[in-house]
Amino acid sequence: MKSGHEDKIAADIQAVVDAGHKAGKVILETCLLTDDEITKASKIAAQAGADFVKTSTGFSKEGATVHAVEVMAAAVKGTGTAVKASGGIHSKEEVEAMVNAGATRLGVSHSMKVIGKE
Repeated sequence: MKSGHEDKIAADIQAVVDAGHKAGKVILETCLLTDDEITKASKIAAQAGADFVKTSTGFSKEGATVHAVEVMAAAVKGTGTAVKASGGIHSKEEVEAMVNAGATRLGVSHSMKVIGKE
């Protein structure tokens, strides 16, 4: 997204979706993108047929944020593409906030803590 070559990004995402449609997710490092870039990348992924756009790999400077999920959810609304929030979700309150923001799938590494069993 930083390069501004949306056509190349679209072709790359389309190739990823075509090659691995069973997984069907496109991971955006939302912490490295502007809201406009998140919107554009999410729309490109949806147009390519991705089942999900995911907020992060969990290996950058920040994981999922409620704001990024809101931006992604707005961008893919009505397309059949859903949002997966992943990275940095550690509590029931954070889970609820992500779901309320539009995430329909979550990546939670501390699941026992989230459900109150730890």
